Amino acid sequence: MKILIIEDEKLLADSIKTLLERKGFEAECVYDGQTGRDHALLGVYDLLILDVMMPGMDGYQVAREVRAKRCFVPILMLTARSEVEDRIRGLNAGADYYLTKPFDTGELLACIHALLRRQGGQVEELLFGNTSLDLGTSVLSCGDKSIRLSDREFDLMRFLMQSGERNLAKEVLLVRIWGFESNATENYVEVYVGFLRKKLKSIGSNVRIEAIRRQGYHLEVDEEC
Repeated sequence: MKILIIEDEKLLADSIKTLLERKGFEAECVYDGQTGRDHALLGVYDLLILDVMMPGMDGYQVAREVRAKRCFVPILMLTARSEVEDRIRGLNAGADYYLTKPFDTGELLACIHALLRRQGGQVEELLFGNTSLDLGTSVLSCGDKSIRLSDREFDLMRFLMQSGERNLAKEVLLVRIWGFESNATENYVEVYVGFLRKKLKSIGSNVRIEAIRRQGYHLEVDEEC
């Protein structure tokens, strides 16, 4: 699971990142609202942890703009404000949960797990067409045939199966699978899509990875298979 932390208190943001990574999550930090909004709209995160009080673009505005773009990633809003009116304002802006500072790390982790479960983030298997992907073993299966995927293949297949028929741009896939700091190019995506297509065929899957020029990739089911 990939989590974006949008928090202008760098020490707090980095400490949350360290905590999440120790618990097995992938986490990234940005330290202002505008950058956070831009990152969030890439559509590559499973959860946003969003501070309210930030200079320039505050957390309320970030949440409103993310929701206005029909990005429905869960948002956990953090704030030092505990008044009911502030919580209502955050929820109305698009937050899914509101946690008041200072908070206990156990409570933070419980909120994160609850939001991810609500979004199907804790499932053990993904299904599409006649094909399943075991999230614990990285095994792709169809009927009695199965094949184990490499780490990159697994990450790419999981993201495609979670998105289904929704197109994913190559740029989004690059960020999601290889990360912001990677030197990987769009050709990497094409190569790994090729690997997955061969593996899907080898197990008799009716799932196709379709490419649409300038729009990216999505999955379809071949009804004739």
